[in-house]
Amino acid sequence: MLNSFVESELQAALINAGITFADPIPFEKPRQSGHGHLSTTVCMSLAKAQKVNPRTLAESVVAALKLDSRFVSDVQIAGPGFINFTFTPLAFQSLLADMVSAGSALGKSTIGVGKKVNVEYVSANPTGPLHAGHGRNCAIGDSVANLYASCGYEVTREYYFNNAGNQMNLLAESISVRYKQIENPELPFPENGYKGDYIIQIAQELNSQKALVGKSQEEALQIGRQAGEDWCFTSIKKTLQSLRISHDVFFNEDTLYSTGVVSKTVEQLRNAGLAYEKDGATWFALTKLGGQQDKVIIKSTGEPTYRLPDIAYHRNKLERGFDVVVDVFGSDHIATIPDVLSGVQALGLDTSKVRVIIHQMVTFFENGEIVKFSKRSGNTYTLDDLIEEVGVDVVRFFFIMRTAGTHLEFDLNLAKEEGDKNPVFYLQYAHARISSVVAKAFDKGLSVTETADLSVLEHEKELLLIDLLSRVKHTVERACESLEPHTLAEYLREVAAAYHVFYHDCRILDSGEELEKARLLLAEITRRVLNNGLAILGVSAPQKM
Repeated sequence: MLNSFVESELQAALINAGITFADPIPFEKPRQSGHGHLSTTVCMSLAKAQKVNPRTLAESVVAALKLDSRFVSDVQIAGPGFINFTFTPLAFQSLLADMVSAGSALGKSTIGVGKKVNVEYVSANPTGPLHAGHGRNCAIGDSVANLYASCGYEVTREYYFNNAGNQMNLLAESISVRYKQIENPELPFPENGYKGDYIIQIAQELNSQKALVGKSQEEALQIGRQAGEDWCFTSIKKTLQSLRISHDVFFNEDTLYSTGVVSKTVEQLRNAGLAYEKDGATWFALTKLGGQQDKVIIKSTGEPTYRLPDIAYHRNKLERGFDVVVDVFGSDHIATIPDVLSGVQALGLDTSKVRVIIHQMVTFFENGEIVKFSKRSGNTYTLDDLIEEVGVDVVRFFFIMRTAGTHLEFDLNLAKEEGDKNPVFYLQYAHARISSVVAKAFDKGLSVTETADLSVLEHEKELLLIDLLSRVKHTVERACESLEPHTLAEYLREVAAAYHVFYHDCRILDSGEELEKARLLLAEITRRVLNNGLAILGVSAPQKM
């Protein structure tokens, strides 16, 4: 990036002025044309602590700067203390040369080399197909995992599920009744049962296999439960495969009980005076840890509440040696996360390693009306339905193109549109347009050459595109560290827009031998940035559209 030409000199000038600046120096693109290519507010940030006028501080810093005139053509102080830098074409050409040298690894980072990260996402219990709303968790989680991988981390993609408890009992009961209704259609269906067509399908498969013939009610429920779990997981995994998602670990909550992690957790909490008995139940003394009230972790029936296995599960993940543990949760988890982390911390584990993404709900619109779905009502709109209707690329991109913490309105009409208004089409078209230019060059006997003379690239639109492309690695790192894949999506849209402007203003083919080669190489670097960025988001980069 352009700041690489001035950052170390700025730090030296600050030290020369007797100022220690621990944080990274802030840089931004000037908002007004004519104010250079890069600006910093560092003097405005430091002036108050130094008890000096920010413009006066900026003047002393600029006076102490020792910049290479080959790369920096001008430095100006503006307003209350902005320092604006203008760079020579050589600076931009040098940035492009570095990007060319990066090859296929363009945009990748090494900040996570030697570190292990666990990203847990999707984690739907096997009680039905993934509904359309699950798509946001899927897309965010997998994109975050891809970001970590692009930054050099060793990534474990994990799916956590519970195949026990009341939900699974309802699943088994629902299947059992549907099975009996084959012979007795008038048999009443449980009010809270799962009414989806998949329940009927599972029951019909059991009937065709004569799987329940001669079985007791208890045996029939158990067989139905297992059949339901198997069917649901097959459906879930097939859907995930369609979304280009593959997990490394499927972790069953029951493992926490069978390996003694849960009982060990309760014992340790008791020994620390943080678990006690009351009214036949076991309570977690959260008030001793600053919480507003204590919470039940084992009911009087002996059944654990969700907080207990969640505490044990995070213990398990941290004890597996991960440097970072990422949870991707829906907004319905927001109230329980502090309790779980308090429990993990009480066990002596480092909760700073745990990072939580909370995504808000999704509302689907079509023709201005809300599309509703419910797994139990039977009025379902599955993730498979959504993929079939708009395509996997649109599904993945639409679910991550807004920050996770905001409510997402998924416009099905926009998703199906094949035009510039559709952000996925816009990005893919930019990639395809570049591929078309490269193909036409090949037909002329030309090919992208990495030894092209870059010194001929001096047009304003060329330099603006190079500047933007040079930020790709920083953007990937920032998106990874902030767990915000939407920032990469936004950056790619900027790249596509800048390329379209460059393509309009700067003729590539038949522009003169040296300029043609240089612009063709610039186009290829743009294609690599788009290709690699879209891959992180799980979106394809077509060569033709």
